[in-house]
Amino acid sequence: MISSRLNGRTALVTGASGGLGADFARQLAARGANLVLVARRQEELGRVAAGIEKEYAVRAQAVVCDLAVADAPQKLFDLLKQQTVTVDILVNNAGFGIYGDFADVPWERELAMLQIDVLALTHLTKLFVRDMRTRRRGYILQVASIGAYQPSPTYASYSAAKAYVLSMGEALNYELRGSGVSVTVISPGVTRTEFLKVAGQAPSRYQRLMMMDSSAVARIGIDALLQRRPSVIPGFLNNLLALGTRFMPRRWQAAAASLLMTKD
Repeated sequence: MISSRLNGRTALVTGASGGLGADFARQLAARGANLVLVARRQEELGRVAAGIEKEYAVRAQAVVCDLAVADAPQKLFDLLKQQTVTVDILVNNAGFGIYGDFADVPWERELAMLQIDVLALTHLTKLFVRDMRTRRRGYILQVASIGAYQPSPTYASYSAAKAYVLSMGEALNYELRGSGVSVTVISPGVTRTEFLKVAGQAPSRYQRLMMMDSSAVARIGIDALLQRRPSVIPGFLNNLLALGTRFMPRRWQAAAASLLMTKD
């Protein structure tokens, strides 16, 4: 039975025009939360918002915003302040990866990735967590990746960025203990979204075998969020792989990750 414990609450979801972001939004709407949906793609975002309002009878405000722009988080925060929107749940889902040898990836694209995956996530968290702490209630979900658990050749900067998200999120959750605010980090493995297409990679055999449905990953993430768990890895095999890296010499981890990513 779907919990309605979020009735009257408002959730802000970034990267909500499709994939995991849209599914996080649907999971929250199913629990009664109103939504602020943020993404660059206006048409797709509008369709997601309209579909959620029709299906779940909640408010879903679409805000077009490019988080690759340095001042975008502040402008988004200021807009919602002007509208007197109280954000009770922040889902930092926006982000993308880049596949390829580090030396060959164009700096402009890598900079945009780091701006969204690291800087915008951190800035949005800092802006909204202060108000949550003052109200003594709130939830934050940070989207990392299974790549956060080991160095990943051909995804070098992306995995490093997600390692930052994982470490920062778990540390912040500890800082906030007793405040009524919690931070949960979800580290999905390969998920059926546009991620690989955007990254520029044809899926390897490992990725095809391990691929999880986006809706299932989103449900696991929202359940963990509401349980105030510090972190969660969706999928038994993904958990096993992450655990295995703890017992593997670091000099082997990069080689193992490279093999899984490229072996067809």
